Amino acid sequence: MEQSRRIKFREDERSLLLRLLLKVASARAPEIAAVLSGRRSLVSLAPEQRIPALQASGVWFQLLTIADELLAMRARRELEQGAGAGEVPGSFASVIGQMAANGHSIDEVQATLDELCVGPTMTAHPTEAKRVTVLEIHRRIYRKLTELDQPRWAPRERDLLVADLESEIELLWMTGELRLERPTVEGEIAWGLHFFREVIFEATPQLYGKLQGAFERHYPGAPVRIPSFMRYASWIGGDRDGNPNVTAAVTAHAMAEYRNTAIGWYLTQVQRLVTVLSASSNVIDLPTSFKPVLQTALDKSGQGQEIAARNPDEPLRQFASALLARLMATRDSGTAAYLSAEAFRTDLTALSCVLEAIGGRAVARRFVQPLLWQVGSFGFRTVSLDIRQNSTVVNRVLAELFALANPADPVAAGTPQWSARIRAGLSQGERLEIDRGQLSAEARELLSTFSVIAKHISGSDSDAVGSFVLSMTRSADDLLAVYLLAQYCGLSTAPDGGGTIRLRIVPLFETIADLQAAPAILNGLLGVSLVRRTVRDFGACQEIMLGYSDSNKDGGFLASNWELAKAQKRLAAIGRKHKVRISFFHGRGGSVSRGGAPTGRAIAAQPAGTVAGRMRVTEQGEVVSSKFANRGTGLNQLEVLAAGVLAHGAGSPGDVGPETPEFDEALEALAGMSQASYAGLMAEPGFLHYFNQASPVAELALLKMGSRPDRRFGASGIADLRAIPWVFAWSQNRHLLTGWYGIGSALNSFVTVRGEAGRDLLARMFEHSRFFRLVVDEAEKTLYQSDMEIARLYAGLVSDSNAAGRIHARIAAEYELTRRLIGDVTGGDLSARFPMFKRRFDNLRRQMDDIHRLQVDLLREVRANTADQKRATDALLVSINCISAGLGWTG
Repeated sequence: MEQSRRIKFREDERSLLLRLLLKVASARAPEIAAVLSGRRSLVSLAPEQRIPALQASGVWFQLLTIADELLAMRARRELEQGAGAGEVPGSFASVIGQMAANGHSIDEVQATLDELCVGPTMTAHPTEAKRVTVLEIHRRIYRKLTELDQPRWAPRERDLLVADLESEIELLWMTGELRLERPTVEGEIAWGLHFFREVIFEATPQLYGKLQGAFERHYPGAPVRIPSFMRYASWIGGDRDGNPNVTAAVTAHAMAEYRNTAIGWYLTQVQRLVTVLSASSNVIDLPTSFKPVLQTALDKSGQGQEIAARNPDEPLRQFASALLARLMATRDSGTAAYLSAEAFRTDLTALSCVLEAIGGRAVARRFVQPLLWQVGSFGFRTVSLDIRQNSTVVNRVLAELFALANPADPVAAGTPQWSARIRAGLSQGERLEIDRGQLSAEARELLSTFSVIAKHISGSDSDAVGSFVLSMTRSADDLLAVYLLAQYCGLSTAPDGGGTIRLRIVPLFETIADLQAAPAILNGLLGVSLVRRTVRDFGACQEIMLGYSDSNKDGGFLASNWELAKAQKRLAAIGRKHKVRISFFHGRGGSVSRGGAPTGRAIAAQPAGTVAGRMRVTEQGEVVSSKFANRGTGLNQLEVLAAGVLAHGAGSPGDVGPETPEFDEALEALAGMSQASYAGLMAEPGFLHYFNQASPVAELALLKMGSRPDRRFGASGIADLRAIPWVFAWSQNRHLLTGWYGIGSALNSFVTVRGEAGRDLLARMFEHSRFFRLVVDEAEKTLYQSDMEIARLYAGLVSDSNAAGRIHARIAAEYELTRRLIGDVTGGDLSARFPMFKRRFDNLRRQMDDIHRLQVDLLREVRANTADQKRATDALLVSINCISAGLGWTG
């Protein structure tokens, strides 16, 4: 067996994993082992060896990621052991300690906590390429490494653990990464729920426990209540924007699955209570107030006599058994079912109180409090399912309804008559009586979706339905159209138009033009009385979603981020004008160009006064896998997110002033110049052909990553291409221009015009502006992953060699300019400030470059329709997975 020893240092982890992988490879394919060890190039292999070699490289990248997660967890633990929990960046202990040091009273802190609402929102559709089977193997490897890290094993035991680890690597080797079929939405629902069952259900009460511990340390003896402020949401099964696979029936199925998963989890937890609550009435004296509570629970369970007979003299076990029976009835829609999650929570609170009364505080804290927190966060729903649709579809359906209701007087969307017609319908509480058999399939489907929404809002957990997110919101009328359709489908609280709509309706502003128009749209929306009443019913809070992807595709990295920051400040001001809180929902992805910056720093860089303790963020595709692959990493990611929102919210009131007009004016100029440079590249003759031929964008459709098509309405231009494959394609060919292009030209023009004063201003901005520093840092890291020589190989695929040379030269020149100018701002070599990031990528660079060279050859073969087309295509798709794994994200 493997000679084993305690693993202590980073290289030991890598060495062990590489040694085992080479052992597995050598037994099957010595040539591939030579590739992994760097003794042979991928391009030198025979065609039949390419796929196994690429799979092996992908496995190695995955193993390195697992090792990095373990080492990060160990580093945090060692820092906490040596310096204290308050020194761990992004921790609750650090944030609460700072609040205490700043003089926040416990009442102020409790008020901040009571307003806290953090909403990670799961999406599967963009780019996730890992199957659940592979994720499970990854988790087992991680757990074996944590076991090996323990010092208690005898040599024989450690050798057995290493053998177990080797077997998992063998399984990973033998498990193909490629999906034979594009995943169904039902499969994506199961994929998302995997992370709740394996990580999030348990990590969430641990998160609250860490916050409670931080308060006990920094506010000793002070009473504090930790609310269930984590409110998870999902788009999986609800996002139908451009995805015909998401139907009303699929949405109903998704809600049923989410409900059953939550209840199934509670059944296991309450069964544990039945097992452990062995307190005997012969030993303890129960409060007399508990006896009627117990009797009521037994009566409502429908099994009271049987439970009492089965557990005589064990009142707490009887109570837990009654809860278990009611949960089973809830799952099975029986007569003893709980009518709401709140009723279940009330029973758990009663159990916690009686345990406290009989001196079982530690028991209550260990067994009941975590379940109380879980019910507060997950209800009978696991997640709130958002419904997303495009404004084009909504308006088309409404126009169809108007035409059927009054064929003699049709109105067209976007006209004054259209606006007047919608507003009249809302103010009068109009309900249309239309035979759905006369409607188009599109209209029937949308109205059926609203019917599913209405049914579940009236169910056992009204929060099972999240928000209706309207993509491509271009006007207040677009949003009012959703209000009117909801009214038509029974979601109004009053028949005369004087009530409210029982659905949160959220605009999604995506392009730069939409972000600039957003304040006026919101102002017009809040001027409608029905909307104001509805928003008031939802706590006087209007949610607004911001799209990072399309705005980046629209105007480049710097311009996109600056327009997002400006929009938030302006929208928050409109909210204050109408006495409405604005809560932002950030549609971020995994890559830098889609908003994927480090969580804590990204939150801290949000404009002052725009967080106020409430934030939602998308966790997209492969980001979900990387953040929630194991419990330790998942708990840390949730803590960094929640602590960041808490810190920003606590600081918001005092941070609103003073403004920095000098910085804002400079950023406005930089963003404008950057966008002009980016637009110039997009307008370069032949650019669309360059993009299509110098990247695997056309071949991405062959990779069975998500259930959603890569274009909204089937067009072939850049404008209609989803932002995710846009970013994905530029990452595959190592241009990565979506994360930096235009910044060099902007900085160069700025210092050319302003001279030394301009350089001094940029230096001060880098030092004092969190926003500017984050932009520079993330662009710098993206530049480090870019490679213009590799990009040149892809440019060689373009049929028009003159256009290819001209466009590549323009991109390469901007790359060199941006490297130099960012180096001037930071005062150091590229990524010298990010040694861990640099070290990880340097360790992969040789293999990554090798895979890129092979991918270029494979693209030529696939496009030339060679004799062995199937083998070349499969190899190409595996290469795409490998490059994604090496970069750590797909789009």
